[in-house]
Amino acid sequence: MEQKSVEVLRLTPRETDGLRPGINLVCREADSFVIYKDPKNPDDDPYKACRNICKHQGGKFVQDVEDPGCSVLRCTKHGWKLDCSTMKYVNPPDSFSQERLVPELDEDGSLALVELIPPEPWKVDARAQQEIQPGEVQLTFFAHACMELKVGDKTMFFDPWLTGPAFARGWWLIHEPPADWLDKLSRADLIYISHVHSDHLSYPTLTLLAEKNPDIPIYVGDTAMPVFCKLEQSGVRLNHINVCNFGVWQEINEDLRFMILMDGVHPDMDTCILVDYKGHLILNTVDCTQPNGMRLPKNVDIMMSDFAGGASGFPMAFSGGRYTDEWKAKFIATERKKLLYYKTQVVRDVNPKVYCPFAGYFVEAHPADKYIRDTNTKNSAEQLNALINRYSDHIVPWSPKPGSTLDLALVLDDTVDRSLAIVDPPPGTKIYKDSWDFDSYIDKINESIESEVFAYPDWIPVYYRWAGFRDYNLVLRMIETDDDFQPIEGGYDFLVDFSDLSFPQQRPSREHAYLEIKNRIGVHRQTVLKGLFWDDLYIGFNNRISRNPDTFHFRFWNHMQILLPEQPPDWESFLHEQRMMHDGKPARAVWKPSKKSDSIAGCSVC
Repeated sequence: MEQKSVEVLRLTPRETDGLRPGINLVCREADSFVIYKDPKNPDDDPYKACRNICKHQGGKFVQDVEDPGCSVLRCTKHGWKLDCSTMKYVNPPDSFSQERLVPELDEDGSLALVELIPPEPWKVDARAQQEIQPGEVQLTFFAHACMELKVGDKTMFFDPWLTGPAFARGWWLIHEPPADWLDKLSRADLIYISHVHSDHLSYPTLTLLAEKNPDIPIYVGDTAMPVFCKLEQSGVRLNHINVCNFGVWQEINEDLRFMILMDGVHPDMDTCILVDYKGHLILNTVDCTQPNGMRLPKNVDIMMSDFAGGASGFPMAFSGGRYTDEWKAKFIATERKKLLYYKTQVVRDVNPKVYCPFAGYFVEAHPADKYIRDTNTKNSAEQLNALINRYSDHIVPWSPKPGSTLDLALVLDDTVDRSLAIVDPPPGTKIYKDSWDFDSYIDKINESIESEVFAYPDWIPVYYRWAGFRDYNLVLRMIETDDDFQPIEGGYDFLVDFSDLSFPQQRPSREHAYLEIKNRIGVHRQTVLKGLFWDDLYIGFNNRISRNPDTFHFRFWNHMQILLPEQPPDWESFLHEQRMMHDGKPARAVWKPSKKSDSIAGCSVC
């Protein structure tokens, strides 16, 4: 399929002549646009244009009153800022570019804005819907983002996180999955895993799966950050991983096919999936902020998406300045409401017959995370479904319980009571978890604390040079702590200056951005040893952060969460060199907590 171009706005010669230098906000019925007229270049290609939609979560832009140059717009949802002279976002800095419209100035002085519309790959070899029978297409909820989809004689699973924690020790399943989940998962015909985050790519789950069926076909998208980039060091043996090009049908049999689509905001890691069975479409957008750049099929049979919010350390893990408990509570309440309305609009645009909110059923269950659990309030599936039905009461809402099953044929049959289309688990079934086996998982994480690597302070430059982030005016202070973010015996406390990747004893005298992070020692050391992304620290609520100025450093966080090398540092060679240098003795007198106490003690700069 070829890309199409569509004229989305035309201004008359008089309207074009009336455009003022700088930003112009133009509304036409349901659409709104941004036209920037370059005051320094009014004659030679002076116009830049885009839709008035923020790339983050679809908010509208307004003039930024703090901008003296009259070229910056501010999103009314989250304060993202767009410099219209470059069509690049300046808050967060060094981050995204805005999709542009093409300005075309005609000879009569009229101005047209043309949108280049990418192909809609699901229209390739589109199939008419065939009649399906009861029991032929069934969707069963297991936990969080994990669904079992039975289509004809095939069974596929989405994102099986069914045991253990995610993000090191920060997230735990709120629901008790069906007791036979491992048997059903191991007998599936195929599994789709959307992205590398551990609430979707769950190695505790995959470890058990691999013991029963290492040859099960698993499908992932061809993201820049490979989904299974850490498979080798995980020790899990999976023999049939299929990496799929985006927007291409994967034919399973004559009735079943699917395609994987990328996210418009995070195309390097996030994906979603569209399943086609006999012409019936099932769209699972998972965690995507802008699934397929918001170019989605309409009138699908079933749609699933995330809904809850709270999947970030911001603002709960932040302190200093504005980050009081009162401010956090107000901010979180506002953000959750914005998310509800954003998801409602996306669902209404797709207009599915059935909508199911999922991929938000986690809890900060560990007692040490009580503050996060109490502060990080989340949307409920019932809230979102009620809001959708307020505006689109023809959409069938489904707030699933673990083990509940939806039968698509019964939903589509107008002669059948729709309440029969959803079967909940029998009375007495355990729905919510009340124990999580914390110790076995956390003890495994904390084994990293004992690693000899940390007996030698030179691990710090070795690690950060391996990470490869530099040439950025940011100074980081990293502090290892106990579970309550208090200094701990043997913990490190050090500075990294990313302008030249040096490791000073004091902050430099020049003007610089400053970031202070307190990390739980076990999670921090596991992250360092295994070369893991910093999601376990940040998304898993395993750190506390303060910053000056209060700015999100996109380049830094994007690098540490997505762009780290796939292979961990060569700690074996490091230890060999250090032992030779120090005659086999630790270079630091105290480098880990003693086993006899909780070891809350002062930390010295190494």
